[in-house]
Amino acid sequence: MAHPHRNLGLLLIAALLATAFPPTAVAEFPADFATFQAEVSPAVAKRLEAGRKHYRQMEPSLYYLCRDHADRLAALPADARLDTIVALARFIDRQREARGDDPVVAPGRTLIGLLDPDRGLDPREITAIAAAYGSTATVFKQEATTETIAEVAERFLAAVGRAAAAAAPATVVVLGHGLPDQIQSYAIPFGRVADKLLTGATAGGAPVDLGRMVIVCDDCYSADFLTNLGTAIESRCRDRGLALASLPAMIAGTNRDRVGHADFGEKFVPHFWKDVIELYYVRRPRPDEITLADFFEKVDNMMYGYGRAPIVEGGEVVGYRLVDPSLCQDPVIFVPLSAADRDELRTILGLPADAPLPAFLDIG
Repeated sequence: MAHPHRNLGLLLIAALLATAFPPTAVAEFPADFATFQAEVSPAVAKRLEAGRKHYRQMEPSLYYLCRDHADRLAALPADARLDTIVALARFIDRQREARGDDPVVAPGRTLIGLLDPDRGLDPREITAIAAAYGSTATVFKQEATTETIAEVAERFLAAVGRAAAAAAPATVVVLGHGLPDQIQSYAIPFGRVADKLLTGATAGGAPVDLGRMVIVCDDCYSADFLTNLGTAIESRCRDRGLALASLPAMIAGTNRDRVGHADFGEKFVPHFWKDVIELYYVRRPRPDEITLADFFEKVDNMMYGYGRAPIVEGGEVVGYRLVDPSLCQDPVIFVPLSAADRDELRTILGLPADAPLPAFLDIG
């Protein structure tokens, strides 16, 4: 039997060591977005010297990137942790700067639309804006008297496959109902979309390069669906021994775990696409093209008003008051990352050179 005084001494030493070197609790950082906003963002924003609106637009992206690497960040001392988070914010900002001019609707660009069959949505929601910017549009929508849901889904997927095989740039726009694992309106799982994209992209035998494509989803859980889609393309390339040059850019009308909302009246128009129409079709003068930056800046700013009310002081909006969290959609833009981009991200995080990282990034 051990001596009781010796046991007491060991317990005291253990207590002192625990105080000096507290255990790392991965779950403690970041606990949730509200905690991140309150406890982390002020120091990060100060270091970045970013404007209030600019930081707000990238803040959720920074949170989710930190959450993805919470174990690494939690293991760092406080000063190094802040340095790393600031470096991650600057990495996101560089991606926003690098990809902001990428066209989404522009002259010579093909638009492929898929509209919910149930009510209100009219093909002109896509064809009119396409024509205004010199794009050509093909829109798929089930008409109960002529085609089944499955037939429309097949025609849409075939068009997506042809776009992936073509040299011309293309944008796919999906408006309707969605789930994390499928385009619900037409029961199209993300895996089927991934397969069609890969079949088209590999038709010429070259590495898979989907960088000239943009996929826009304005439906419930669209960020979850597009995350699943991007991950599926990557995993299929890995499993089939295919080199992946680039994923498409992907625009989600709703953030993670969020439903989308629409106006129901004479027409059924989802809020996100309605704001795109308002900003870049109704208003004048129109720009020469609609770019990714237009989505993650002006459209994002307009969408921020759903579920929130501005706080105005001295004639300036100084913040927002949350009114109805259920109405907040907070859209997301995902951009493809090159091998060099992922190397840079590994360096920032202090990860091994072979550490797996997604080939796409949420930039706000």
